[in-house]
Amino acid sequence: MITALSWIPKGSLKPVPDAAEPPSKEEIKELIDSGAFTASVDDSNEDEEEEEIEEEGSEVDRAKAVAEAFGKSSNSKNASMEVDDVAAGMKELDMDNYDEEDDGIELFSSGRGDLYYASNELDPYLKDADDDDDDEEDVDDTTIKPTDSVIICARNEDEVSHLEVYVYEESSDGSPNMYVHHHIIIPEFPLCTAWMDCPLKGGEKGNFVAIGSKETPTIEIWDLDVRDEVLPCVQLGGIEEMDISKKKKSRKQKYKEGSHTDSVLGLAWNKEFRNILASGSADKKVKVWDVATGTCKITMEHHTKEVQAVAWNHYAPEVLLSGSFDQTVVLKDGRQPSHSGFKWSVMSDVESLAWDPHCEHSFVVSLEDGTVKGFDIRAAQSGSDSDLKPSFTIQAHDQDKGVSSISYNVSAPNLLATGSMDKTVKLWDLSNNEPSCIASHKPKAGAVFSISFSVDNPFLLAIGGSKGELHVWDTLLDANVSRKYGSKQS
Repeated sequence: MITALSWIPKGSLKPVPDAAEPPSKEEIKELIDSGAFTASVDDSNEDEEEEEIEEEGSEVDRAKAVAEAFGKSSNSKNASMEVDDVAAGMKELDMDNYDEEDDGIELFSSGRGDLYYASNELDPYLKDADDDDDDEEDVDDTTIKPTDSVIICARNEDEVSHLEVYVYEESSDGSPNMYVHHHIIIPEFPLCTAWMDCPLKGGEKGNFVAIGSKETPTIEIWDLDVRDEVLPCVQLGGIEEMDISKKKKSRKQKYKEGSHTDSVLGLAWNKEFRNILASGSADKKVKVWDVATGTCKITMEHHTKEVQAVAWNHYAPEVLLSGSFDQTVVLKDGRQPSHSGFKWSVMSDVESLAWDPHCEHSFVVSLEDGTVKGFDIRAAQSGSDSDLKPSFTIQAHDQDKGVSSISYNVSAPNLLATGSMDKTVKLWDLSNNEPSCIASHKPKAGAVFSISFSVDNPFLLAIGGSKGELHVWDTLLDANVSRKYGSKQS
């Protein structure tokens, strides 16, 4: 299944990713101590044992077949080959003189003897245009061009979790090509991702992805410009060590300073303050991290249940939204984290949050009951509880299927995409706070877990779900969308 995905801006990746350096002894020890790959090693051992058994069985079968063949030939009255026949055959081959060369034309020769060619290009045995073409195609497949769109997917299959970097190539004939360029194996089941360009390794920009995972408090940051890496370049929080009590025969976990203490469910990178990352966790806390120093700067405890989603405002980058299973959305200002902020009751568990990229005052929240609600924060600032009602409410999907993901289109104002556990994706026109559905799509992705509009190609919508296959919907192929927004295509 694909649990989370993000578009990477064009030109952000290195054309050819660097090869990872072999892990040091300390890194190998860290991997062993973490137990991250124990399951995969056990599985591989089981596979090897099965293969050995199969090989042993096949060898026994072959031995039996040979024995039977010899038995039949020895018992046959009309043997197929007599001793005299064998002797006659050997004499005809003249094996005693086999190594002596003939004076005639050499075997495999053209009859003209060895030829000298002034260059390799003239030698017909070395010149092969098809091989050159194949080499060029291989180079094209491994090189990421500035015009390529790239999508990063967090995926789990057969209990193995990994990040997949997809390249999406557009073509002149309208038939796009999409393939996995490289992937990174990760130790835990991924729940959320956030791409960031903070230069963690120097320079002006980097190319990293932060991952929140199930059953671990650690936020891992991986370098997408390095292939075959075995450890993240940065870890935020996590378990420092395990205290073992001999008397009680129990283990007590000790967490790193500032760490979450449960699964990380939501992440949001701050595009203005590029070293800042927000996280929401099953430990009911919201944290703000400085990824450059690897430290937690702010911890907020304004929710009473798991925090599922966080989102920074596009226009006021210090303002943070958080949504929780306590059925509330809270707005806080990072400059005044002790302030109570503003709270909206949404009457269902929060699944996803998104600020309107075209209006600094508006946001939408998707819920477990299949609804999507829009709010204007100016109403909250008036201080009246009656003004905290939503600007609109949509029964966007089936009532018993949550709206797991939402995404605004950055090019077309008021265009919102919703993805649901009911296996459908829908497009909505939110103009004048009177939402209307303009397109519905069933991408055969299974239950939809994550959707995202591209920034570079704003009408391409990436979709990931329970079936584990990445889908990209060109929404302009829908007649209603093309008619309404076709002129906005960049």
